[in-house]
Amino acid sequence: MIFENDFLAKLKDFGLNSYESKLWVSLLSRGNSTAGELSDISNVPRSRTYDVLESLERKGFITMKLGKPIKYAAVPPAEVVEKVKKRINNETTSQIESLNTLKSGEVIKELNTLHDKGFENIDPSELSGSLRGRLNVYNHFSMKVKNSKKSISIITTETGLVRKAEEIKRIAGNKKINAKIRIIAPITSSNKKAVAEISKFADIRSSDKLVSRFALFDGNELMLMLTDDEKTHPSYDAGVWINSTFLVESLENMFNETWKNLK
Repeated sequence: MIFENDFLAKLKDFGLNSYESKLWVSLLSRGNSTAGELSDISNVPRSRTYDVLESLERKGFITMKLGKPIKYAAVPPAEVVEKVKKRINNETTSQIESLNTLKSGEVIKELNTLHDKGFENIDPSELSGSLRGRLNVYNHFSMKVKNSKKSISIITTETGLVRKAEEIKRIAGNKKINAKIRIIAPITSSNKKAVAEISKFADIRSSDKLVSRFALFDGNELMLMLTDDEKTHPSYDAGVWINSTFLVESLENMFNETWKNLK
């Protein structure tokens, strides 16, 4: 049986490896079959066929029909999807519970101690890094918003304001934001709704003259974007984060002077 690689790749969403995908598809095309027949039509080595079929049975993709010879039957794909969804949901719930337990346990305390000791030995010039892809950028942004204690100062674009409004609103829904947030961005008819929503958590002033994207956290850390979000695909968005009190204070002073003159 000839398999299209693109088709088999899509079956990874079911949690199947290459051999499992080939045997399951082969069985679907036959209705029921023996292990030997499936090995022949799927090109899966006979030495691996039985343990792969056993794996598929455990996962709920096939059933074994007792008799001589033993035959296997495929479970309908729609039923398999529901089983996979349930399994993933249960695994995710279990992992989240484990992480929550870990977060409040002794292990995380020891890890934090190791991190703090290592952090003390780092030269300030080394406290920087790159951020690639908008997802990674906003994961870092979210973490800094959650951890900030005093102040967050942001200059962003028209569409950047919408994204940050969604992220800040999401964070505020799960956890109190301790820092005072100030945002400078163009306020237009396109982002007025976002402005209204984020105004509950941040002070916003409008400016269409500043073409910049950065955020300052607690007077010591900077996130600076290197690309124009209007011209860059989210996958290629890029920025840097820098831990430098001297640099952040300089930008904070500039921010404050601009803030005074805006409505």
